[in-house]
Amino acid sequence: MCGIIGVVVSNKSTRYSPGSMIFRGLLRLEYRGYDSAGVASICGDKLIVLKGKGRIIDLEKKLGFSKICGSVVIGHTRWATHGAPSDINAHPHTDCRNWFAVVHNGIIQNYLDLKKTLINKGHVFKSDTDTEVIPHLVEDYYGVLRNVYRSFKQAVRVLKGSYALLLISVHEPEKIFFAKKDSPLIIGLGNGFNVLASDIPAILEYTRRIITVRDGWIGYVSGNDVYIEDLDGNIVDWRRYVRIIDWSISDAVKAGYPHYMLKEIHEQPRALKDTFYGISRDENIVRVVDMILDAEKVFVTGAGTSFHASYYFALVTNVLAGVMVYPFIASEFESYTSAVGEGDLLIVVSQSGETMDALKALRAFKERGARIVAVSNVVDSAIPRESDIAVYTRAGPEIGVAATKTFTTQTLVLAWIAVFLAKSCGCIGDDEAREYMDLLGDSAKIVSETISVTEYAAKKLSEWLYRVKSAYYLSRWIGVPVAMEGALKLKEIAYIHAESYPAGESKHGPIALVEEDFPVIFIVPSNREVEKLLLGNIKEMKARGAVIIGVVPEDSGLVDEMDYVFSIPRTHWLITPITHTPPQQLLAYYTAVRKGLDPDKPRNLAKTVTVE
Repeated sequence: MCGIIGVVVSNKSTRYSPGSMIFRGLLRLEYRGYDSAGVASICGDKLIVLKGKGRIIDLEKKLGFSKICGSVVIGHTRWATHGAPSDINAHPHTDCRNWFAVVHNGIIQNYLDLKKTLINKGHVFKSDTDTEVIPHLVEDYYGVLRNVYRSFKQAVRVLKGSYALLLISVHEPEKIFFAKKDSPLIIGLGNGFNVLASDIPAILEYTRRIITVRDGWIGYVSGNDVYIEDLDGNIVDWRRYVRIIDWSISDAVKAGYPHYMLKEIHEQPRALKDTFYGISRDENIVRVVDMILDAEKVFVTGAGTSFHASYYFALVTNVLAGVMVYPFIASEFESYTSAVGEGDLLIVVSQSGETMDALKALRAFKERGARIVAVSNVVDSAIPRESDIAVYTRAGPEIGVAATKTFTTQTLVLAWIAVFLAKSCGCIGDDEAREYMDLLGDSAKIVSETISVTEYAAKKLSEWLYRVKSAYYLSRWIGVPVAMEGALKLKEIAYIHAESYPAGESKHGPIALVEEDFPVIFIVPSNREVEKLLLGNIKEMKARGAVIIGVVPEDSGLVDEMDYVFSIPRTHWLITPITHTPPQQLLAYYTAVRKGLDPDKPRNLAKTVTVE
């Protein structure tokens, strides 16, 4: 769960400074980890390493990443998995002779065995990381093979686990060597330079021509060339895999907002519009619906926010199409595999397409004969590649760690599938289906209005909410996964303990904690029957002194029962996740800011969880 980047510039190219490119790229990868960072370059005939514990901007002032010499530079921003954050454990890591430097994203599962073997051969280790075995392995093989690439390949063959690796060497100072398994890696193709990175935002300033590196690929890049093969030695015609990224550079920067998270909340109308445009023309939707109808059992999974979207999908398919879908949290997949066989279907929801828990669930279900559908934001990422079919959101890059436009675009895609499914199985007619699809098409405009009318209220409420220690988020029916998402946002960026429950469950234990001034946030879908049911729950909480906060349709009779109200347009319960989520995101955001926290980089979290 780290960010890696490498830049190699040909001697004839003077347009870009590799050190500057690395530094700016690391800043755009810092959402992947930010407890330490470092860079390494070949300067003359020497390997130079600058690294330390801390944020990239502070390390730049202290060490001068952007000024490092050399035309070949690699960099790393870390989220600790092996070894505590420290100067020593920061990447890059080197071998005994300072011939090789490596940056790595992933987990080397057999590193203890490898380390023991290397120590017995006389290698001296400096850090507590799993990564450090890699440069020592390459050094060990180089002593026999006397060839950097062959030594690198041999080292990669003995690694078990996940990795995206970049290596540089004083013996071939014009190249960056790379290998990939499970962890994300892309190549950016430039004019007189090439770049490798964990994610697209790191390279957009320099090129839009990229290659998504596949599992099992290994090779090297120079300033003017790319070489790729698989581990069996078969040469890969990489030109077939080049694609153009249509994101603008402004998509990957703050664009004047104080934080990425606020920018991305405000980007939701655009993201929803682009997603609607994409899915309404995506022929894969028909295939996905056919697969659902043909399946014996249908499962849906995700992690974090993606699980909340998955849970919503299970509810809406049951209501609209009468199709039972089993939702489960991706990390709990082993509890479900015994019930899976040929003829079953798994839908995997993942923003990055690289989430390890979701990827493991996919592979386990696939081994038992299930077919796989992916819903992802990142084209050509691991989960879509390993699925039978993929459907994409069009949210664009999401830099803030807390998911925002991810959730609303995922639920838009899943709602579209559910409506098409209901129409295909005859549960709704053509006219009703068209009304739902028109509603989804209007969601961008509705969200724009919702953000406009609720942002000030969120900011004002945060001036009180930032003092509290705990909160409940309650709803019923289709609002429950939306409440779960709201509670998650308050927890992860404002560090306030928040729990969500079906409102009817609150009196079976949770209400015991409610006392004077305890905040209870009610998510009220646009459904009159649900509003009637929630009235009783609101009164139960008010009777115990709770402060009642509501995300409520503007004409609801429940408004008068609330202490604080986020009044939103009344639409239809189908798009509850889309209409009711932005006010919750804004509330969490402004509460975090009021507490003096950085909402883009919540502690202990990283954007893409690519480790177990």
